[in-house]
Formats: sequence, C-alpha cells, structure tokens
Amino acid sequence: MDATIYHNPRCSTSRKTLAKLEDAGADVTVVKYLTDGWTRDQLSKLFADAGLTASQAVRKREAAYTDLGLADASDEKILDAMVEHPVLVERPFVVTDKGTRLARPVENVDEIL
Repeated sequence: MDATIYHNPRCSTSRKTLAKLEDAGADVTVVKYLTDGWTRDQLSKLFADAGLTASQAVRKREAAYTDLGLADASDEKILDAMVEHPVLVERPFVVTDKGTRLARPVENVDEIL
C-alpha cells in the first residue's frame, strides 16, 4: 500500500503516525509541509477528502492563530493564512488509496490502512 504523510518531525503524534504506517508495511512518501509549504488548492482538496473544513483543521494553539485573529475568521481567510503560515495546519494528514484522514488521534489512520 502507498501512503503519503504530511509530516512535522518535531510532532510526537506525527512521528507515531509515521511509525504506524511503516509498521503496517506501507510504502510511505513523507512530505515535510513546513518546508515544502501548501497551495490553496492542495489544502482545499485535502480537507474535502478528509471531510473537514479549514476551521476544523487549523491549529488553534499556534501563536499565529491568535495573532492573525482567526478565531472568528471565515474558512477562506483561514485557508489563506494556512498557505502563508504552514504551521497553522493541524497534523499529520495521511492519504492512502482508501482515503484521507487527520491522524489525531493516531488511530484515525486505521480506517484507511
């Protein structure tokens, strides 16, 4: 099975999810989104495929969330902020042939393995 993980190596949940994918024998493509960045279309598709909105997939604990006043922002404004500040995207997202999931908690990945 092929899998893509949008990964932050400093995040323990992301590291655990990567290990789970590898333990399951997946051929994993690791995308380090903090350095690679996002496009608006990429995020829109990722969220739609996972059944989430931008406001559900934003990291509310990041300083940029507060600094940019995103608490009452539209999904469109949140998407724009995520493109400009990749750290605002919750992590990790995993994509396989069976679907897309936000692996928070890690067990969410079981649905698409």
